[in-house]
Amino acid sequence: MSTLSANGLIIDIPGRPAGSALNFRVLPGEVWGVLGPNGAGKTTLLHTLAGLQAPRAGGVKLDTLSLRRMNRRALAKKLGLVFQDRQDSFPATVLETALIGRHPWLSLWESEQGEDIARAENALVALDVGPLGHRLISTLSGGERQRVAIATLMTQDPDIWLLDEPTNHLDLHHQVRVMRLLRAQAHQNKAIFMCLHDLNLASRWCSHVLLLYPDGQACWGPTETMMVRPALERLYNQKLIEVTNQEFRLFLPATD
Repeated sequence: MSTLSANGLIIDIPGRPAGSALNFRVLPGEVWGVLGPNGAGKTTLLHTLAGLQAPRAGGVKLDTLSLRRMNRRALAKKLGLVFQDRQDSFPATVLETALIGRHPWLSLWESEQGEDIARAENALVALDVGPLGHRLISTLSGGERQRVAIATLMTQDPDIWLLDEPTNHLDLHHQVRVMRLLRAQAHQNKAIFMCLHDLNLASRWCSHVLLLYPDGQACWGPTETMMVRPALERLYNQKLIEVTNQEFRLFLPATD
């Protein structure tokens, strides 16, 4: 079980003022959603937390270690990332793609063994792409590729899951299936941190929410304190209608 923390973190977006310094911890068992309009820096934040992009100031720690002091193989055993956009440059089957998740756990010339293959196959089944294992990844639809990407992260089995728009390209059934899977992973003491566009997915499935404004300002906390209509209307510059049931709040754009 690992903890990811931002310490005085200011993400680097050229031409934009520094904005808020981010100071938060993502703990095992938590599901975080990052909300903000296009261009607010959600993907930049995710890449910075993954150690792929240098911050303007501050830093990121995995437990007590700075990401900058960790080698990529050691980091990949603890932290994994699903990108928003992927280029499948090499011909590979769905199963071969999922098995990429085992690379951090293998030595340089070691090949996948039965346990690795079983882990990948189980992940593909969990994402409802098990029967596609023999197919070339290039032949899949956008939604199928998205689910394979999440299955690859599941095969990797890191403590920290970073996901950029994990429900992108997915129909309603698979959106719910993915969100249920992510919450189940949190119940197994994984820490989930994801960028979302859908307010209602964040309201329904996240334990914590970070609101990222276009000017670099940010606020964060438990979902029930963050998912309030005035804050969300300011975030998106859009009037909203709020609907509440016994479990969570739903938000719809007002049309007048």
